[in-house]
Amino acid sequence: MEKNQPILKTENIIKYFDISGGLLDRLRFQNGRPVMEQTIVKALNDVSLTIDRGETLSVVGESGCGKSTLARVVMGLYRPSSGKIFYRNKRIDCLSHKEMLPFRKKMQMIFQDPYASLNPRKTVKQTLEEPLRFHNPGIRAQEVREKIAAVMEQVGISPAWATRHPHEFSGGQRQRISIARALILDPEFIVADEPVSALDVSIQAQILNLLMDAGKERGLTYLFITHDLSVVQHISARVAVMYLGTLCEVAAAADIFRSPRHPYTKALLSAIPRIGEKKKKHIGLKGEVPTPIHLPTGCVFHGRCPWAMDRCREDIPALRCLADGRFVACHAVEENRGLSEKKPPAST
Repeated sequence: MEKNQPILKTENIIKYFDISGGLLDRLRFQNGRPVMEQTIVKALNDVSLTIDRGETLSVVGESGCGKSTLARVVMGLYRPSSGKIFYRNKRIDCLSHKEMLPFRKKMQMIFQDPYASLNPRKTVKQTLEEPLRFHNPGIRAQEVREKIAAVMEQVGISPAWATRHPHEFSGGQRQRISIARALILDPEFIVADEPVSALDVSIQAQILNLLMDAGKERGLTYLFITHDLSVVQHISARVAVMYLGTLCEVAAAADIFRSPRHPYTKALLSAIPRIGEKKKKHIGLKGEVPTPIHLPTGCVFHGRCPWAMDRCREDIPALRCLADGRFVACHAVEENRGLSEKKPPAST
């Protein structure tokens, strides 16, 4: 595969969860007659992304915007309600468990909580050798030992500690073991779901540098899920901004931080505290975040957007490619409603 070809592509991914519950939970009475209600969480709405080989794409947004759901859909932990997922031009969302096994070696995931992602009953050696033996049934014991020792050294954990259990390590060391487990099969593509959010700030930089070094040494491609914009700026080549399960803006990281276009992206970046700023430039958003159970009509952000107009409340904006190569889903950007101004209009 050429470097400029996408290693992973999602097309119009939709993921809904039925949380209606049992029979009695769904039963309601209207005009004296029983009816069965259905409660659907619309977690992802028409998400289309491409990730080129060797790049790091970060997905950012508020808690509950669908970032982690997207990560799990890409990895096959959730089946999409509709849409397609391609890995190296091979569609994988419709494959059976057995058919997915060859892709499992190439696609790995690092979870957010290192305390929950490791089996407390297994030693580090057992944790690392399990996927190695499963995917390579004929591998020799000596090869397993050498592979485990090499990966542990790469992530900064002494091979002499291979017989220890997870409770004998700190949070940062546990996350290093989680990264080692992801690297043990020599993957091409790694989904990192907020891998540093549960760690102290001093440890976060070490883990991020470890991921970046591993990416350079092994030629890895990352889908990085986070809500920390400082992490995004440090590690990303491109950034995808999500709001309520919908993509708002996709652009190079430098372009996002230098000149955000979508109103939601502007609001996110304006909330970052900066040393030396004399005047506060924070864009205050009014209103509450809508629930994914009852999505607003039109643009999902229109209820909080300072630039919203009637069209925003009625029509869903498409993710369009602008002249500078970035993708933005916003009627105000399309119509150039003064978003280049430093402040939003006083009234809409």
